[in-house]
Amino acid sequence: MQYIASLSYGKDSIIIPEICKEHGLPLDRIVHVEIMATDTIPADLPPMMEFKKKADKIIKERYGIEVEHLHTPKSYEEQFYTKYIKGKHIGNFYGFPCVKGAWCNSKLKMVPLSKLNKPNIIQYIGIAADEPNRFHNLTDRKISPLVEYGVTEAMARERAEKLGLLSPIYTQSARGGCWFCHNQSIGQLRLLRKQYPEYWALMLKWDNDSPVIFKPNGMTVHDFDERFRNEDAQLSFFEEMDK
Repeated sequence: MQYIASLSYGKDSIIIPEICKEHGLPLDRIVHVEIMATDTIPADLPPMMEFKKKADKIIKERYGIEVEHLHTPKSYEEQFYTKYIKGKHIGNFYGFPCVKGAWCNSKLKMVPLSKLNKPNIIQYIGIAADEPNRFHNLTDRKISPLVEYGVTEAMARERAEKLGLLSPIYTQSARGGCWFCHNQSIGQLRLLRKQYPEYWALMLKWDNDSPVIFKPNGMTVHDFDERFRNEDAQLSFFEEMDK
């Protein structure tokens, strides 16, 4: 039997190796799915990419296991422009994911992880003891050491911080997850436009090409861009008035 920890770099999954070490649980591999926005641009923002490098080094030194970065078969952009070959959308390309049944999860993240779904593999996943709404994900081959040993979300955060393994998403304004995600908040989109204009330009390009509207409420990336430009103009006006 092979025991593999699935690592997202969030506070819950990142302390799995520590719990395994503390309680003598077997651990053979640690894997992380690395999603790319394009062939050259990662899905994670630069602060998160830097944290991953730091965390990988700490994990290797502390547990003697090198984190394996599993790559998806396609980048987000490549799948975005892939055409449907069957169904009612045949001939059209995917565009932005729909909220329900989002292809970004099934076509990107789950493809590498599906290779771990074998009878001889036990997968450790990061679900905290105080997250009963997620317990339905646990099976005889998907186990949470945090649930087993009563580690809550708050406890996981504290332990990760002590180990120097607390992600910047908990201490800075850095976004966790894909910077192009359609589920992110308006505030996160505003920061993306301000801090990473080159990424925002890509979002606008995809928005022009997508047959699917970015947000289910009918808001496009261009709608958000206009809103943010108006906000900037108003801010500049009031700054001038204050001089």
